[in-house]
Amino acid sequence: MGDTTVTTTESRDEAVPQQVTDATRQSLRHRLRAPRRPRLWFEILLIAVSYWLYSLVRNAVPEQRGQALRNADWIWRLEHQLGIAVEQSVNHAVNSVTWLIVGMNYYYATLHFVVTLGVLVWLFRRHPGRYAATRLVLFATTGVALAGYYLYPLAPPRLMNGGGFIDTVMVHETWGSMASGDLKNMSNQYAAMPSMHIGWSLWCGLTIFALASVPWVRVLGLLYPAATLVVIVATANHFWLDAVGGAVCLGFGYVVAAAWYGKVPYALPRVPGPFGGGGGGAGRRPWPSAGRVGRAARR
Repeated sequence: MGDTTVTTTESRDEAVPQQVTDATRQSLRHRLRAPRRPRLWFEILLIAVSYWLYSLVRNAVPEQRGQALRNADWIWRLEHQLGIAVEQSVNHAVNSVTWLIVGMNYYYATLHFVVTLGVLVWLFRRHPGRYAATRLVLFATTGVALAGYYLYPLAPPRLMNGGGFIDTVMVHETWGSMASGDLKNMSNQYAAMPSMHIGWSLWCGLTIFALASVPWVRVLGLLYPAATLVVIVATANHFWLDAVGGAVCLGFGYVVAAAWYGKVPYALPRVPGPFGGGGGGAGRRPWPSAGRVGRAARR
């Protein structure tokens, strides 16, 4: 009887430190995953360094011209088989309207960065509790895209041999692409799959649609990636399927963010609670419906 009592006491004493350790680990995970207010200096530094690394890695991918052109031919044949090979028709039709194609050239060169940075600033100011999670989506999307550039070199339509596409930047002598004219030596011309113009614009559009409170702004959010899709095709910088690749990368980004925070970024609290609390803690919740996300996000 005495031995039994001693054994039970020892077991209880051993269990207490184990419980404390488990609780400490859970508390640490909760603190790491909990939304917190972003710091401006850190975010500026993080975005600058991240984009520099992205550009460095993207441009360090070997320019496998032969393989990239073969892949482009394969994509073009596949799109013909699928009945979606309309890029050449769109390219030639839009190129016949000078003011329109010149505007698209500048759209392609500028809005990709301006709108994305604008949405990040808006999130930082108006939705600090959702900023880090939504930014993680963007970073994860961009990161997995780099793997695509390494694994699948792809020439854009304008560089295909005998493809009949028009390089609209070269023809109209506008500055509209890092891969045309004098700027082509600064960028990897065979990193067309996936299209980050689509990945980033979809991220912007979905974020605006989910979080904006003004109806017409939400509509603009959805129109932005649609317009970007037309632009990347009209300027012969991408195939339709490059856009699909960009959307797939974005889906991966949302999965990463949801796995870390326990819910979609837009369902997190708009403003983080004290000590970084207020969401994404230990208890994971299922992904809410689109309607619930929209209502919760705009509170």
